[in-house]
Amino acid sequence: MRTFLVACVVIAAVGCGTARRGVPLNGPIAHSDSGMHGKILFMHNCNQCHPGGDAAVGPAINNKWIPDPVMKLQIRKGVLGSMPGFSDKELSDRDVDDVLVYLNELRKRKAK
Repeated sequence: MRTFLVACVVIAAVGCGTARRGVPLNGPIAHSDSGMHGKILFMHNCNQCHPGGDAAVGPAINNKWIPDPVMKLQIRKGVLGSMPGFSDKELSDRDVDDVLVYLNELRKRKAK
């Protein structure tokens, strides 16, 4: 009986492991140069509130299509919610465009 209980505990512990993490099953995302630069900027400035584009402190941004002009306004002014705006000294216009390229590449990959 004791062996059976130990086996049940081991099976339950293995079965309750965390979800698979790492490279997606269909391979890593091949980013353009702008997308790779945007990824670096996103990880530095945005990922703490939108981890991987998903919801956390901020809402998910990779599961819905948001027009680029609306995203630019949100990044610059922080119009909705408690997101801070980023000045052109913090992120240049090209930096913002590269972040949007990264997010669009991420959305396209997740849609497949």
